[in-house]
Amino acid sequence: MKYILTLMLFFVCFEGISQDTENDGVKVGLVLSGGGAKGLAHIGVLKVIDSLGVKVDYVAGTSMGAIIGALYASGYTGNQLDSIFRVIDFDNLINDDLPRDSKAFYERDNSEKYAITLPFENFKIKLPSALSRGQNTYSLFSKLTLHVSEINNFSELPIPFFCIATNVETGQAVMLDSGNLAQSMMASGALPSLFQAVNIGGQVLIDGGVVNNYPVDELRSKGMDVIIGVDVQDGLATREELASALDVLVQINNFRTINDMKLKIKKTDIYIKPDIKDYSVVSFSEGSKIIENGKQATVEKANVLKRLVRRNQIASKQKVNCAVNDSITINNIVIKGNEKYTRAYVLGKLKLKNNEKISYERFNNGINNLVATNNFDSFEYKLNRSEDKEGYDLIANLNETKTTTFLKLGVHFDDLYKSAALVNFTKKRWLFDNDVASLDLILGDNVRYNFEYFIDNGFYWSIGLRSRYHQFNKDISASLLLDDAQLTSTGLNKIDAKLQDQTNQMYVQTLFRKDFALSAGLEHKRLEIKTETLTTNNQTNRFVFESTDYLSVFGGLRLDTYNNKYFPSSGVYFDGDLHMYIYASSFNETFENFSLAKANMGYAFSVSNKLAFNVQTGGGFKIGDRSTQALDFALGGNGNNLINNFIPFVGYDYISLTGNSFVKASLTADYQLFKKHHITLEGNWANVDDNIFETGEWFTLPDYRGYALGYAIETFIGPIQAKYSYSPEGNQSYWFFNVGFWF
Repeated sequence: MKYILTLMLFFVCFEGISQDTENDGVKVGLVLSGGGAKGLAHIGVLKVIDSLGVKVDYVAGTSMGAIIGALYASGYTGNQLDSIFRVIDFDNLINDDLPRDSKAFYERDNSEKYAITLPFENFKIKLPSALSRGQNTYSLFSKLTLHVSEINNFSELPIPFFCIATNVETGQAVMLDSGNLAQSMMASGALPSLFQAVNIGGQVLIDGGVVNNYPVDELRSKGMDVIIGVDVQDGLATREELASALDVLVQINNFRTINDMKLKIKKTDIYIKPDIKDYSVVSFSEGSKIIENGKQATVEKANVLKRLVRRNQIASKQKVNCAVNDSITINNIVIKGNEKYTRAYVLGKLKLKNNEKISYERFNNGINNLVATNNFDSFEYKLNRSEDKEGYDLIANLNETKTTTFLKLGVHFDDLYKSAALVNFTKKRWLFDNDVASLDLILGDNVRYNFEYFIDNGFYWSIGLRSRYHQFNKDISASLLLDDAQLTSTGLNKIDAKLQDQTNQMYVQTLFRKDFALSAGLEHKRLEIKTETLTTNNQTNRFVFESTDYLSVFGGLRLDTYNNKYFPSSGVYFDGDLHMYIYASSFNETFENFSLAKANMGYAFSVSNKLAFNVQTGGGFKIGDRSTQALDFALGGNGNNLINNFIPFVGYDYISLTGNSFVKASLTADYQLFKKHHITLEGNWANVDDNIFETGEWFTLPDYRGYALGYAIETFIGPIQAKYSYSPEGNQSYWFFNVGFWF
């Protein structure tokens, strides 16, 4: 018996020494906790683990730990992950911002008017299930895991992996160790209220941190001998730190997780706790510091980690070529889940065909085009390597939006329309599966409305109806309303006028090359302009300049690839319009047919991350009868979405410079002082008068110049902007203010 005990003790001692020196048989597991942005510290940990040569045999994670753990398990090194996460725009990911040019023209205009959009069914407001659909995040994960897309069993990844999600219906933890890796990452990281839940195998899943934020027991059950654990969770706050109701709610939520960790720390062989108390779950802008803190915490454990290095191991982790090819071949396309929208509609938005080789950028742009229709809650897809040929099969699952009615809100102030509150009702699939109806009610100093109905047939001819009513009071140039004789007899330069304009259009539109919209239609316009500045027969009754119904036919061509409507830093713009007026009611007794043509074009480009320029030029002219002046061109003021032929021109007040023809050029320099804070310097130059294209005045030095210095902040309600402008000719200056999106 004595000899047996001696022999056993010998083997135990030998085993301990061999593990410290070689560790050939020790299996090392790595568990990464959730913690939002604080989980970026995992990257710093992995960089040190790689540099020491530690080989990890299994990875487990929850939430952000699942995201980084999955990428590490798929072959990325710590250094590669560092490079990837440093260039990610987390605001775009979280807000689900899509590139502006991926949206159809109708959706593009909609997204640039409203501050808040809420589901509105059966006259009841519903809160959205989450702030973000997570489509940008899903597309990023799919791209990053494309090199392992054919692997369905996560134990077959370069490093075996699993993650934890929560079944929101039962409250039970769900282990995800097979299926679509990108989808599993999304489910484990679907923070409630931020990202919508993910449906996998009939289970509705959310963030795994709700029930198990540190799956050390599950990892141990995989046969791991040594567990390295990285904990980036919050600790309990002190009474001094509990400064708000939100702080108290977070503290309550942390009770269970922190109590669980007291037991789980004891089950962790090498416990790493980065010092990230000063950061929150959304401190993505501090990512570099968080990664560095993760690195420093791991360096402190370097001696014990070195004991896990195995004999003859050159590197703990060989680099896997994870780079996505510039182009991919899509062999077969399988679309599932579409009921209201046909396969042809989906493929038309994606711009994909079977057996086609395309750039990955174009593939991603197609996905953005489809998602930007807002007809789908999610578009989950997987690229599987084709069995019989080179390339991939696209397996896509659509989740069509059930909500078809929306309430949208906005606010605005400017110097022309004054204060305004916008209430919009939008109904999709009203009469047809591909239609949308929208009514804007604008309440404030000048009550207005806009109604639009559009049947979207994409590259085929679409059909639209528009109706709008606008009004405002303003001192405007008398030359827009009076002829030369009246100007001489009255001696007026400005007239305090009230303008009311109702315009109704019926039109058809088609697209070509996605960004060009060609339209043609019929328009009715009711235009009234009145004033109390002038009197008739010594009476104080209002003098009526216009009370006319006009009929016209029109055509337009529009191109818009600006990346931002208000502060573009890239893209081109063109808007051309031709109106042929063929009828006027009896008030305009001298009416004869006339046409108005105008165009505006622009080019935006960046010279650095901070500085961008926008160059624009435009012009317009009248052909035919020149007695009708109220629809002539009028320059002056600042802003967007001005009606009729009113053209912005800084340095002059609204509707100050008039004529039946004009040319204009402008240059804007936009310096982004901080994120979404802009300093703008603008210059514009113009010639405007009657018949300048006949007299040659359009090609001379500009008669009118204006310059402006502005400061603007981009907010969720739209830009808040102040501009100081000056004109050398008039030796006058004007301040322009606007708050919110223009509508």
